[in-house]
Amino acid sequence: QVELVESGGGLVQAGGSLRLSCAASGRTFSSMAMAWFRQAPGKEREFVAFITWSGGGTYASDSVKGRFTISRDNAKNTVYLQMNNLKPADAAVYYCAGGFVAAIGTSSYDYWGQGTQVTVSS
Repeated sequence: QVELVESGGGLVQAGGSLRLSCAASGRTFSSMAMAWFRQAPGKEREFVAFITWSGGGTYASDSVKGRFTISRDNAKNTVYLQMNNLKPADAAVYYCAGGFVAAIGTSSYDYWGQGTQVTVSS
C-alpha cells in the first residue's frame, strides 16, 4: 500500500509561484510513475503533468507547459510540482497520483492523495 500526502498549496497572486510537494510512504515509490492532476469546482479532474519512475521522462499538459515543472527525488520519496506565472485559471485542488504506467488518464493511477488547494487571486 502507498500513501500520498500533498503539501504546499495556498493563496498566491496572479503571476506568482508555488511549489507543491507529495510525500509517499511505501517501498514502491521509486518504481512508480507519478502525476499531478487538478480539479476546479464543477469541473472534471484534469491532467497536469507526469514523470516516469526514473525521472527521465516528463510530460505536461498544454495549459501548463512552460510554466509548471514536475520533478522527483526518489531518495526522499517525494514528487514536486513547481508552478510559475500562476493564473486565476490554475486555481483548483491539486492531487498527486501514483501508478505503474505514465499516462494522462486518471484510470492509470492506483494511488491518490487527498489534495491541496491552490487559490490564485487576480
